[in-house]
Amino acid sequence: MYDYIIIGGGILGLSTAMQLIRAYPDKKMLLVEKENGPARHQTGHNSGVIHAGVYYTPGSLKARFCLEGNHATKAFCDEHDIAYDECGKLLVATNDLELQRMQALWERTEANGLERYWLTAEELHEREPNITGVGGIFVPSSGIVNYAEVATAMGREFEAAGGEIRYDTSVTGLSERTNEVVVSTNQGDFSTCFMVSCSGLMADRVVRMLGIEPDFTICPFRGEYYRLPTQYNQIVNHLIYPIPDPSMPFLGVHLTRMIDGSVTVGPNAVLAWKREGYRKTDVSLSDTLAMLRHSGIRQVLKDNLRPGLTELKNSLYKKGYLQQVRKYCPSLTLADLEPYPAGVRAQAVSNDGKLVDDFLFVNTPRTVNVCNAPSPAATSAIPIGAHIVEKVKQQVEPTASP
Repeated sequence: MYDYIIIGGGILGLSTAMQLIRAYPDKKMLLVEKENGPARHQTGHNSGVIHAGVYYTPGSLKARFCLEGNHATKAFCDEHDIAYDECGKLLVATNDLELQRMQALWERTEANGLERYWLTAEELHEREPNITGVGGIFVPSSGIVNYAEVATAMGREFEAAGGEIRYDTSVTGLSERTNEVVVSTNQGDFSTCFMVSCSGLMADRVVRMLGIEPDFTICPFRGEYYRLPTQYNQIVNHLIYPIPDPSMPFLGVHLTRMIDGSVTVGPNAVLAWKREGYRKTDVSLSDTLAMLRHSGIRQVLKDNLRPGLTELKNSLYKKGYLQQVRKYCPSLTLADLEPYPAGVRAQAVSNDGKLVDDFLFVNTPRTVNVCNAPSPAATSAIPIGAHIVEKVKQQVEPTASP
């Protein structure tokens, strides 16, 4: 019998486990993960950006946790000797319309409490000679890191404090009872007084295992990247982001300096035909049918038909993808876009056809379940874990009646 079981060995599950055992050092805890090691999915397949919190709605959990997480991630890296680079982010406007949209971002960054600087075309060119634009916003606190290393260090802390991690352990069923939760796995059944799930692409399925019909479903979007040849490792000095089109659900293709010194181009956003479909050829008939049967996903596809078809075209034809980045980096050619592994984003879609924008949790008397944690979840992992621990405390330590 465990006091706490955490499902999920990504950065959110490991951050939660690390902080939960700090809060309850004498409790018996187990983390289960279906893969053979930590950070095998979203944590290990992202751009590695330590986000500052530019885009998020002021007052939202995303905005708050991202700002806190930016500082907390760097402090954690300092404590554990994990390399990171505070290289800063440049948002680049390439025409007058984007310059107008940039003004709205300028106001939002102020509301979110960020240090930032407005750059003229000349100042932009001075900072980035290979980037073309009519203006930009420089956010110095953005950085890059390897989040798989961060997650692994969190796991080490959890185990050093007495926590247990079982890899290759898939959850097959859940039963919440009056005094316990039974977690059934391919390695047997485990009982616990309280359970936390951080199951990413499988979040809605975990909720269903608890006997709850969620008012959302997880829709997998594959983000495809290219990497530039090594001679382009110094092509940019900062992270280069376009000014997003507010009618599009995602941010657009950007140039990202990676912590290993390389530079990636991406991502786009195309519907994946499998929950963990990292390759174009990955197809699951059951996953596809479940998505297409869901009225909310059908509505999202209908509402975003034109941009969705554009993303699909650019996925199939590299020339269209190249045009996206040549808007602000015109020197790149087709031959410069080399293959790079894709990631899959777990995006919650509501039953009424909306992309769930903020972090989302579904709680029961003996469980806390993370159900929507897209970017900037990796940046925000430490404050999200702290938030979950507070939720757990509220449920296991109810305020005594006067």
